[in-house]
Amino acid sequence: MNWSFQLYSARNFQPWEGVLATLGKLGYTQVEGFGGVYVDPKAFRAELDKNGLAMPTGHFSIDALESDFDGVRRTADTLGIKLLICPYLLPEARPSDAAGWRALGERLAKVGETAKSAGYGFAWHNHDFEFKKLADGSMPQDLIFAAAPDIGWEMDVAWVVRGGDDPLQWIEKYGKRIAAVHVKDIAGAGAGLDEDGWSDVGHGTIDWAGLIKTLRANSSAKYYVMEHDNPNDMERFARRSLAAAKTY
Repeated sequence: MNWSFQLYSARNFQPWEGVLATLGKLGYTQVEGFGGVYVDPKAFRAELDKNGLAMPTGHFSIDALESDFDGVRRTADTLGIKLLICPYLLPEARPSDAAGWRALGERLAKVGETAKSAGYGFAWHNHDFEFKKLADGSMPQDLIFAAAPDIGWEMDVAWVVRGGDDPLQWIEKYGKRIAAVHVKDIAGAGAGLDEDGWSDVGHGTIDWAGLIKTLRANSSAKYYVMEHDNPNDMERFARRSLAAAKTY
């Protein structure tokens, strides 16, 4: 498997030239982009090439996808991104009822159509808020996908768990829509307090060995992306996580 690395995990460990050199030396072959690396796509692509790294997936805000798709396309083409991913919705923009979440799904469906016609894949990336039941008992994640039946999913398993749900049930339900997976771990009780409660992959509480087996058998996931939202040592996280993943 070509394990990828979400560059957001390394945002506090600049310069990017050093980050990419470290990832290349550790044995990574792919990275996932986010807004912080799109300032000069041509120069960033040169650094990727220098270190034997590809960027097949990238995160783009819903604002950029809806209002500046041409700009997204130029960035994606320069960096080699094939799967466009909408990663987040700011708290003030999150709907409070089922109709609002369905409306978001309809917006994402339109983006997906635009992306598809331009030759890209498109997926939604979850956090925990999509797994908090609404007053009527419905789940935002279900409402999004019902209104956008053709978009993919980048499943962030650890956020599903933090949302209080069982990732296995969601893999069974939407496995064929899972285009990518964020491989992230949650620290045990009292651990990782200086890292927002996250852990290096394989050193936390999530059964990644079992999940990888399940995902391989029951999903369409092509990309497995290491992520830690706030590591205090990027090299340690990248190294130990890759070593653990290679045993799965």
